[in-house]
This record gives sequence, C-alpha cells and structure tokens, in this order.
Amino acid sequence: MSAETPVCELLERQDADYCGWLWVAPPRDAWLEAGEGSLLSADQGILAAWRLRGRAAYSPFEGGIPAPPGAVLFWPKSHALGEWWLLWLCAHLPPGTPLQLVGENQGGIKRVLKALAALGLGCRKVDSARRCGLYATRLDRVGIDPDDAWTTFEAESIRLVSHPGVFGHGKLDEGTRLLLETLPAFLPATQHDVLDVGCGDGILAAWLARHGARVTAVDVGHFAVEATRRTLAANDLEGEVLASDVYTALGERRFDAIVSNPPFHQERAIDYGPAGRLILEAPDHLHPGGQLILVANAFLPYPDLLERALGAFEVLADDRRFRVYRAVKG
Repeated sequence: MSAETPVCELLERQDADYCGWLWVAPPRDAWLEAGEGSLLSADQGILAAWRLRGRAAYSPFEGGIPAPPGAVLFWPKSHALGEWWLLWLCAHLPPGTPLQLVGENQGGIKRVLKALAALGLGCRKVDSARRCGLYATRLDRVGIDPDDAWTTFEAESIRLVSHPGVFGHGKLDEGTRLLLETLPAFLPATQHDVLDVGCGDGILAAWLARHGARVTAVDVGHFAVEATRRTLAANDLEGEVLASDVYTALGERRFDAIVSNPPFHQERAIDYGPAGRLILEAPDHLHPGGQLILVANAFLPYPDLLERALGAFEVLADDRRFRVYRAVKG
C-alpha cells in the first residue's frame, strides 16, 4: 500500500528501518495505518482508526507508553504546538532516542531548525521532496516542563485553561461570545442534562455548569478534553468530559439540550464534516422537546441540515459574521 500524503510519501522513500518506531501526531494515511510502529496522537478519530486495525495507539494524556527505538514527529502548522510535542518527547522518551521531524514547507517545517537549536538539540537535514522536509536529531532532557505550555486567561468571569492545540487558544472566539450572549434566554438556570459538542477550552461547559446544568462535554481533540477538565477544575465546577468524535463515545445517551460552536472545515463534504453529523444525528441524542443550539459562520448552509434533521429552526442572533440557530425536537 502506497503513502497518500506528501509527508508520508517522503518517509516511504527512505532507507531507514522504521519498524517499531513511534509515529507522533501524523495525518490520516493508509500507508501508516497498515504498516509498522505505534501511534501517539491527540486526535480521537485517528486513535480510533488505528485501534480498529489492532494497532497500538496512545494519547499524550495517558500513561504506559513503551519506549520505542525511534520516533517521527509530524510537524503541525501551529509552531507553538510543534514545540509542545518536542518538549513532551524530550520529557517522556529516553535520552538519545532518535527523532525525525517531517512536514510541509508551507506548514513551517524549516522552522524546526530554530526550535531544536533553542533546546540545545543538534539537527541535520535528511531529505526533501514533494515540498516537504525531513530532519533528524536525538532527544535529550531539556529542563523545560511541557506543562508550561498551558496558559490561563479570563473570559465571561470564567478562568479558562488553554493550550496551543485547542481552538481559539488564549482568547474568546467571537462566535462563542455571541452564543453566550444568547443562551440565558433559552437555557435558564436548570438542572437539565446538557451536552457540549466540540468543547474546546471549556468555556461553554463551564458557563453551563455555573448556570446549574448537568454538563457532558465532548471533543475529538485530547488537548481540548484536557483543557476543559482543567477549566472546570479551575472554577470549582463539575462536569463529565469525554474524548469523542462527535457522538461516538455517547452510545444511545440523550440530553435535554445540545450546545455547540462546531468546527468549520474548508473541505466541502456533502455533510459538512463534523458539523453535519452534529446536526443530522442530533435527534438520536435529544429527548422529545430537547433543543439544539449552535453558532456558525453566517455563510454556511446549515439551515438545510437543520430542516432535514429537526423539521424547523429559528435564528436567535445574527451579527452578520455569525448566526445562532435553535431547533427543537418534536
């Protein structure tokens, strides 16, 4: 099976023996999933795909990761996130472990030279092709705790814990702000069960918990799951937080309300990716009379999906950039 992504095509042509190596934060690629080695990822969808094949797959927030003969870090477009992965690997894998770093030129792979130099790690270029680069180093203890990458800030009188791998890192998204301004009229103080889909840094989960809801929060990203757990704890609030690709971890559970600022993807998939699943599968996870309230970019064609899923909807707020939609299960 041949590699499907440019970074994996570059790796596939190497003479290196990657047997048993740890693939860190890779994209979805059938060549990787069908090959050798184990996975370290903060993406629940990718973790689930590997585990479905019987492959070893770990989250950085789980223990028990065995020491590999080497590791390959797929450099993310967020430089701060890439630095965090470097710090995590230096802190958790044995010193001297070979590390290769691969990424696309437009994704900033050439910046790893400065990142490695700042940590006192040597670096050599191994190969380049397909507008990608491959570099090599060896891990060592650098004396910096990866936990230092977590930051806190305040919004809506809530202390938020954030991370470079979380949507809206370090600031309150304007769509979420509009949603929070709208919610009080439709979700008054209540003990009802509310689901927050795509919880991010936990702002919605914390707001809901503070207003008396029993909150369950889910996100496909393990950085977001950990951020939401930390945000709830920082505000002395309670809530259940799960790693889940939309509803996959929830089984047949139903809620009185589902609240979300779903991710927007550039790909124009027919169901609009996770947001499409969020809307179309909402009736299966709402009690009769339960409501779905979401905020989205105003130009996205979610009204059609809302009508298909729940029959009718209303626009609660519209600031020309974002709209807050509400639909009720009959």
